[in-house]
Amino acid sequence: MGCTKYTTKVKGIGIRMKFFRRFKDLGVEGAQAQYYDKLCREHRLEEIKAQVRQVAKFVKNGDTILELAPGPGYLSIELSKLGQYKIVGLDISSALVEIAKRNAQEAEVEIDFMQGNASAMPFQANMFNAIVCVLAFKNFKEPLKDMNEMYKVLKTGGTALIIDLNRDASLDAMKKVAENMGLKGLNAYIAGAIQRSGAYSRKDFETFISQTEFGEYSIEDGALGFSVYLKK
Repeated sequence: MGCTKYTTKVKGIGIRMKFFRRFKDLGVEGAQAQYYDKLCREHRLEEIKAQVRQVAKFVKNGDTILELAPGPGYLSIELSKLGQYKIVGLDISSALVEIAKRNAQEAEVEIDFMQGNASAMPFQANMFNAIVCVLAFKNFKEPLKDMNEMYKVLKTGGTALIIDLNRDASLDAMKKVAENMGLKGLNAYIAGAIQRSGAYSRKDFETFISQTEFGEYSIEDGALGFSVYLKK
């Protein structure tokens, strides 16, 4: 598939993301789910492994970890190789849940991938030592509700990490994100701009956090935008 055709796909997804986010949380189904799995497998594994190392710094053996919107599951799969964790992945897309299960089986790791909505998690309170959400928070219709759900299911002393794009990031930074997905030149700029348009700013996150019970947080600049650490 050529870059121009790929950029058309990304542009269409970006426009629909901003429109439909007003009505419901977004999931990727059908052929788009298969395409996203292929994209991650071919272009994002090194980036994902770097994110896994970031998570590994604040988790320990025996921890129960929740990944929100794991997509095809590669982050959870790579994380499971680094320690003795109980990992649960919750995704709104039924197609991606099935793909993630298949990928975990191929990698010979045990991860509980299930379908569900981040704004109404099917978990008891104080269940997880850590929560991870990568490149998905911008897709949530009710970010404040999602953040409150994260607080509820997180154990006292636990950490939630949100890694996402920064709406205020430069186009050059977003171009690098698109290049990591296999795009080049003008197509990378276009795709990066589309992705940036759906993202939240640092001020947005600070506003969300101020309306939750999270009393301690930090926001660090990163290659994709920033990393938001929330401590319960």
